[in-house]
This record gives sequence, structure tokens and C-alpha cells, in this order.
Amino acid sequence: MLSNSGSPEAWHTWAGPKELVLKCSFAWTGPGQLGQEVSSQTAALLRNLWRKEKAASVRPVLEIYSASGMPLASLMWKSGPVVSLGWSAEEELLCVQEDGVVLVYGLHGDFRRHFSMGNEVLQNRVLDARIFHTELGSGVAILTGAHRFTLSANVSDLKLRRMPEVPGLQSAPSCWTTLCRDRVAHILLAVGPDLYLLDHATCSPVTLPGLAPGVSSFLQMAVSFTSRHLALFTDTGYIWMGTASFKEKLCEFNCNIRAPPKQMVWCSRPRSKERAVVVAWERRLMVVGDTPESIQFVLDEDSYLVPELDGVRIFSRTTHEFLHEVPVASEEIFKIASMAPGALLLEAQKEYEKESQKADEYLREIQELGQLPQAVQQCIEAAGHEHWPDMQKSLLRAASFGKCFLDRFPPDSFVRMCQDLRILNAIRDYHIGIPLTYSQLVLRRLYPLAIQICEYLRLPEVQGVSRILAHWACYKVQQKDVSDEDVARAINQKLGDTPGVSYSDIAARAYGCGRTELAIKLLEYEPRSGEQVPLLLKMKRSKLALSKAIESGDTDLVFTVLLHLKNELNRGDFFMTLRNQPMALSLYRQFCKHQELETLKDLYNQDDNHQELGSFHIRASYTAEEHIEGRVAALQKAAEAFNKAKNDFAAKATEDQMRLLRLQRCLEDELGGRFLDLSVHDTVTTLILGGHNKRAEQVARDFRIPDKRLWWLKLTALADLEDWEELEKFSKSKKSPIGYLPFVEICMKQHNKYEAKKYASRVGPEQKVKALLLVGDVAQAADVAIEHRNEAEMSLVLSHCTGATDGATVDKIQRARAQAQKK
Repeated sequence: MLSNSGSPEAWHTWAGPKELVLKCSFAWTGPGQLGQEVSSQTAALLRNLWRKEKAASVRPVLEIYSASGMPLASLMWKSGPVVSLGWSAEEELLCVQEDGVVLVYGLHGDFRRHFSMGNEVLQNRVLDARIFHTELGSGVAILTGAHRFTLSANVSDLKLRRMPEVPGLQSAPSCWTTLCRDRVAHILLAVGPDLYLLDHATCSPVTLPGLAPGVSSFLQMAVSFTSRHLALFTDTGYIWMGTASFKEKLCEFNCNIRAPPKQMVWCSRPRSKERAVVVAWERRLMVVGDTPESIQFVLDEDSYLVPELDGVRIFSRTTHEFLHEVPVASEEIFKIASMAPGALLLEAQKEYEKESQKADEYLREIQELGQLPQAVQQCIEAAGHEHWPDMQKSLLRAASFGKCFLDRFPPDSFVRMCQDLRILNAIRDYHIGIPLTYSQLVLRRLYPLAIQICEYLRLPEVQGVSRILAHWACYKVQQKDVSDEDVARAINQKLGDTPGVSYSDIAARAYGCGRTELAIKLLEYEPRSGEQVPLLLKMKRSKLALSKAIESGDTDLVFTVLLHLKNELNRGDFFMTLRNQPMALSLYRQFCKHQELETLKDLYNQDDNHQELGSFHIRASYTAEEHIEGRVAALQKAAEAFNKAKNDFAAKATEDQMRLLRLQRCLEDELGGRFLDLSVHDTVTTLILGGHNKRAEQVARDFRIPDKRLWWLKLTALADLEDWEELEKFSKSKKSPIGYLPFVEICMKQHNKYEAKKYASRVGPEQKVKALLLVGDVAQAADVAIEHRNEAEMSLVLSHCTGATDGATVDKIQRARAQAQKK
């Protein structure tokens, strides 16, 4: 089906003998695909015109039009010769120059950015180029003058890949294209009768299954919109169609035309089993498929084909047409003598308007077959595929008429189709000229209409209106004739706190346009610090980013900024910045304690924080140093730092630790065993356990261990050794400063009651009862308690008495209590 969709401006216009102007709609954007390839003739014309620049004393003019002929942009072309042009998936115009530089323009001619395809491309120049689309985004493939391929699968995330060399390739291939398989972009090219497939590592020859013999060259190739099918035009006039995996042949068609076509593209509908290829020559169009017949059209003008998801757009100087497979619903209703339920319902509705009784006959026939719901659905579906409002209304009236005779037909599909058609008809108006989604509509800056569509469809505010307002704001930041303050205020007044609007995204667009101060002002309205900080860092406003991160209270965000600042500033400036931000300084110190100890030491030195510096050297002596000399040296530095901090206690303790380390090294050298890193007490205990009592006493004197503590240490060590004889000698060496109850306790702890009784008799009167109870002599403990007339001691003895064996003792204590009460 061919449908006329408008009459755009002529592609090329030469005006006046003195002023040379090139008007060219570089690329057409369609509703099914946001980005399309551009006419190579247009690019060649621009390139030739650029080369004639000096002779003509003018430069070419780039003018971008909508498909309906509405001018979108006009600018003087001031760059180099252009090899290829095309639209990206974001509707950005990509202009590939001979030197490998790709210029990127917006839909309205605003320059966005540029990038290079590499030094090799620059040296060998661009021979040919393709703009292609994959699941990853829009890519650029380059054929250089050295007959090597370079490509990037996504221009938004540029990663250049130099493809392998094709063996024996001395000239440009007869045809080539890009092919996406398994989310990887490949190059398919023809060299004479041979086909090669290039990936990032290999060059593989390709054999087509079922190809007719006699082929000496491939003249044209086309990949389907979904990258699942492939078509090749041979010099024998045959078109081979098959899968893009080269495993299956779909069909082969003889065109009986050997002249190379200007273009060849696929034409198919989603979920359709019918597949066709459209081939264009000079003013001639042929549609071929898997049947022996073809459909041919004679064109009045040269045309350019743009493949889309559900058909092919055909552009000429004066017309814009759409070629597509006739939908099943439309075919069922409108084919000659059709008895489909939808066709009968349409006729019934027409007869009803004529007040004819045939309407009842048609309706009864559909109802008797039980096909009235199917008829209504067919009419609704067919209405969606019609371009003319009158035919749409006729089909929808038929569907509405049929619904009146159904009890439970869901109205959703009918209501949705009416809404969709109202929108499609509105944007098919010649002022817009192409069936668009509302996202594509927004890109054309038709904001009021886009908002009306969102409100009409009752889209959620975040999904519809907020996105349109955000796009409007991005457009406002490009108005460089308005001050930053006025633009920021106008945007905030319009957007306010609209849900779904990100001020950081708008600020990023302002920064991309070179308006850094405006971006900073817009970020003041962004409530999310996590969105503010990354953009501020990108704009090299790191100190402001640090302030924002600290205000947010998000420590992870603060750490992110700190690490960025560390890499950006020299050490002195970085430390000075931290000194002005106490919270950031504290967090960075915590980070350095775990990651960068040397940096932490530098921080303490710069701040003259001798107390923390001393602590740092203490930790370093235990963690960073392995040899005793290094550890002592670290402790010496710590002692000096503590002295500067006037912390006498810490300095003295550090000096004692140095003496202890030196002593422990000597002990290890003389006695063997392990002494390093033991405390003074553990050192003494280890010496006692080793039988070196005199050395233990000397260490105790050197480090001023009190007698009570030394006796405890020796008592515990001898008991652990179960050296009871040495323990008894020790107890008699002089009067115990800790008494003898500890001896009883230690012996009982070692389950030696015999030894414990030796010391129980030597325990002083105030602890005698407790000692006797420890060794189990309850009766004697009772006698001592009665003798002392101590109520607490008597109660303690009673608590240890059992009724079976200590009845006499209990009676004795009770009598003693009674006598004491009488007195």
C-alpha cells in the first residue's frame, strides 16, 4: 500500500547566480525509528559544494526540515567535507567528515559535541561510512582509504574497535553493511564473489546456502530492521533472501535487471510471516518476496527509501509516501466480495444509515454465526491502520453499532483506539507532518500540544507532563541571550517541585552548553545531594561539592568527594581544604587509619597534633615494624611526641616499654623461649615458671612492681607448677604482704586440701573462719566464730552447714547466739 503523507521542501535548491545556497533535509526521521540513514547524494552534494568553496566564495548551508517541509534549522556549514550523515536513536544528527571527525547536532541545528574515530582514520581519510542502530544505541562504521574498517557500536559511550584486515582487499568492496548478532556489531562486505564477516578479532568467509551459480559480484545488500534477515543483490539480477545467521535461505528472486539498484531495504510488519524487499532504481520501484511475482511502481521523481519497523517511507522532492503490508484486518474487510464478519458489520452500519432493512439481514447473518464480537474487533483494528479520518470514523461507527447488540463487550479497546486516533490525526497535521510518539513530539519543542496529549491520555504526571516540562527547561538553558539568574528563576517558577523533574539533569544540559554558573544556580533547586555532588565534581567545583556532601550528612558521599579532591589537588592544598572542614577532616582521618597510614602521619604533623602523632607511632611499633630495632625507634619517636604534647605519663610509659622490649630481647637471647610483647607481669610469671626466680625478682625491682603484686604473681605461678615445696619455702621466706588466705584459695583451686590446711592455721584471726570453711573444717570454723562472738561469721558458718552431718555444730551456734542475747 502506498499512502501520501505530505509534501516536503525540495531536497536541494540552488538559488541565484551570486548566492549559492544548499537546502537539504539531511535525514528524515520516522515514527517507527527515531534515527534513520541519510541520502548519500545529499552528503556528496554537500562535500562537492565544500570543495568548490574557494571558487564560489561561499559556504554551504545546512537546513533541516520535518517530513512535512516545516523548517527546523538553518546554519552555515563551516566544517570539512562530509562523507555520510544520519540520525542517532536520540534524534541527534551525526555528520561524518573525511578526516574521521563526527559532528553531532540537535534536531534544531544546535551543536552538541564532536568526537574522532581515531588517528588511523585521520591519516587514511574516510572512504565510506555508515550510521547504524543496535540494542546498545547508535553506532558509526568507517571504511578508510587503506581499506580497513573501524567502528563504534555506541556513540554515547565511544569505544573504537579496529576490525581485522580482509585478505586480498586492494580496493573498496562492491558493497558492505553493518550486522548486529548477539549484541555485537559486525561488518559484512563483498569482494567480488566472496563474502566476509568481520568481528573484533577474526575475518571469516561466508557461504550463502542455495545461492544460484554464476555470481561474480554482489552489488547491494540490506539487513532487516530487526537484524534477523539479510538480502543481497547479485550481478546476475538475482536477489537472495535468508537469515542473518547464513544458515537458512528464505527465497531467491530473479529481477531480470542487472543494473545495480540505488537502494534496497526490507519491508515487513511485526509478527507477520510475510517478508518482502523493496528495490529502487532510477524512478522505478520493485517489491519482491517469496512468490514468483513482483509488484512494480513507476515513480515520477527520484526517491529515497527509509526502512521502518512496519514498512518503508518513500521520499521524493514533492511527496512523502509510506509503503507497507496491508494489515490482515483491513484485507479481510475491504477485499472484493469479502464475507468476513467485519465486512458484513461495516455494510450493516452503512445500510442502517440509509434506513434500509438490509442492515438487519447483515446483522442477523453475523449473529447466527456467533461472530459479532469478532466483527467489532476487526473494525476497531482496521480503523487504527487507516490514515484518512473519514474511513476511521466509518469503521469506528460500525464497531459502535455492533457493540449495541452485545451484552458484555469490554469497551477498553474501543476507547483506547479513539484516543490513539485523535492523537495521530492531530500530529499528522501538516504543521507536524509525521506520526509521532509524544516523546518525539517533545523533541520538536511543541510543548503545549505534548502537554494536551498527556492530559488527554491521563498519563501520570511523572510519566508525561513532568518530562515535557523538563525538556522545556533544557531548551531554555540554551538561550544564551538571557542572563543566568533570569533563566534559573524562570525555570524554577515554571517547574517548582514538580514530581519527576530532575534539576540536576537540567543543570547537566546547561553545563554541556558551556553555562557553568547557570548549572550551579540550578543545582541549588535540586533537593537530592546525591544528584548535586557528581555534577559539581564534573564541573570541577570540588570544594562546593564537598560543602554540599557535608550538608547532606551522607558519609559515603563525603568520602567520594574527598577521594576526588585528593586526586585533583596537590597535597598541601588538599590538607588546607580539610582544615576548613572539620567533619571532612575527621572522616578522612578514619579512612587513613585503615587505608593510608603515612597520609595520617602527615595530617598530624601539619596540625602539630603531637598527642595523636605519638599514638600513631605507638600503633606503628606494633603493626608496621617487624624488627626490634625498628620498634624501639618508633617508640622513641612516640616518646618525643608525647613530651612535646606535655603528656608526662604517656612519655614515661613509652620509655618503660622501650626498656622492657630491650630486656625481653636479652632474656630471649640468654634463656631462650618467647618473651617479646609480653607485659611486665607476664614476663615475671614466665621467668618464675622457668625457674628463674632471681631474674624475676630483679625485673620486679627494675620496673617497681609492688611486693603485693609480686607475691601474687609468684604464688599463682608456683601453684600452676604444683611446686608445693617451693611454695612452702616462699611462704616462709618472710611475712606475706598479702596474708595467707590467698595461699589457701590457690591450693583449693588446685584441689589440694592437704596443702591448703597448712596455710589455714597461719591465716590471721579476721580471715580465720573463711579459711577454715574453704578447707571444709566447719566445726573448727564454728568454734572460732563463737570465740569471736561475731554474728556475721556465725551466719557464714551456718550457711555451710548441712542438716545431716553438721547438726551438732548448728546447735552449738544456736546456743551461743541465745547466750549472747541474754547478756
